[in-house]
Amino acid sequence: MTPRLDFIKASPEVMKAVLALDATSRQLSIPLALRELVKMRVSQINGCAYCLDMHAPEAREAGISQQKLDVLAAWRESPAFDARERAALGWAEALTRLEATGAPQRDYDALAAAFSPAEQVDLTLVINVINALNRFAVGFRSQHPARAEANAH
Repeated sequence: MTPRLDFIKASPEVMKAVLALDATSRQLSIPLALRELVKMRVSQINGCAYCLDMHAPEAREAGISQQKLDVLAAWRESPAFDARERAALGWAEALTRLEATGAPQRDYDALAAAFSPAEQVDLTLVINVINALNRFAVGFRSQHPARAEANAH
C-alpha cells in the first residue's frame, strides 16, 4: 500500500483541532484502559493498521491483558470482558457502523445501564475522535513502522 498524502503536513490546523479533541477526551471520565480498549476495537472495525499499531502498546501499558487484546474482535463470545466494557464496546460498534446499525436502542440501553449521562457523552467523544483519526489514516494510507520482529519469519 502506497501512502497518498501526509495529511498532517498538508493541513496542520485540521490535525491540531482533532488532536485538541483527543486531548480533551483524555481528561474526561472514561478510564485510560477502557479508552484504549474502545480505540482498539474501533480501529479493528475500520481496518486502521496505523492506529492499531499505535494503540496496542498503549493498551498493554494501561493494563489491558494480551489475552483481552487477542480476543477483542470476538468480545461478544468472550468471558474476558465485564458489563461496562461490553456496554462501551457495543456502543462503539453501533456508532462506528452507524449506517448499518442506526445506534439501536439495545446498545443505548446497555450504555445507559453502565454509564452516567456525562460518561455516555464522554465515551461518545472518545469513539468519535478515534473514528476521525482512523478515517484520516486509512483514507490517506498512513503507514505504521515495520518492526524487526514482524519481519522475523
